[in-house]
Amino acid sequence: MRLTTSFFRVIALILLAGAGSPLVGGCSPQVKPPTFDSAQAFNTLQKQCSFGPRPPGSPAHDQTRDYLAGELRKYADAVDLQSFTYTRGKETFPMTNIIARFGSPDAQGILLCAHWDTRPTADQELDKEDQQKPILGANDGASGVAVLLELARMFHERAPSVPVTIVLFDGEDLGPTVKDMFAGSEYFAARLSGKRFRYGILLDMVGDKSLEVYREGNSQDKAGAVNDKIWAAARKLGLSQFKDEVKYTISDDHLPLIKAGVPTADVIDFDYAYWHTLRDTVDKCSAQSLQAVGETIAQVVYSEQTD
Repeated sequence: MRLTTSFFRVIALILLAGAGSPLVGGCSPQVKPPTFDSAQAFNTLQKQCSFGPRPPGSPAHDQTRDYLAGELRKYADAVDLQSFTYTRGKETFPMTNIIARFGSPDAQGILLCAHWDTRPTADQELDKEDQQKPILGANDGASGVAVLLELARMFHERAPSVPVTIVLFDGEDLGPTVKDMFAGSEYFAARLSGKRFRYGILLDMVGDKSLEVYREGNSQDKAGAVNDKIWAAARKLGLSQFKDEVKYTISDDHLPLIKAGVPTADVIDFDYAYWHTLRDTVDKCSAQSLQAVGETIAQVVYSEQTD
């Protein structure tokens, strides 16, 4: 059989057309992430801090909740407020997890999360009077939320191939002991049904000007494959802020999720000199750090393909 030049042109056109179509076996092509706007992310960090310290039960807490929910409604397909009360001794605190969904609720997706409340006590201050004051939480709270809100804008601009759920947890930092922390993630995890998520990524304290993110011990033990995705993405982007070794093992909002069957990695810089102090302020954070984390998580999410 003789193959003409026209035949080869037809084959070439078919191959070119197929390059933008779903891959063989039902997998979708990788979607290129939009640009992560670090300046906008930093503005979101500043906006949260403009309300002041945001512990549960405070007016600033309510104002911040309304602001964050309103911003997510600009971008998400659906936003739900998961309200509940938490009791500590004789005190009762109103709390709200803010849940934003992108893409089909029926398909298995990715969970991205951070906590939006702030610590009501600066327990790492040396002065006993200062220890009773609430912290501003520029890094410990506002930074992870700022990254996720910018990612929400990106998901709205160009949808990833897989669904994404963003959850902003309340009550992570109530304390004063671990017994009264992680209230929001525990409440959310206890109400998960079925295998809704492939995996989760938690962002906590990711805005430090001297950002160095090490693999966290519980994440490496219980969600090592998720850690591998994150550090592979950072390597691909040439980001030196991600250090490829375990340094700390931390209790955080990822543990209730892991217990509920969602392998979740904690992206956290625990070498933060202002942790739980009154000096956790905006000037200790940088847009460059938010960008490094945001671009890395975007790379992970947009690299996922449908089954």
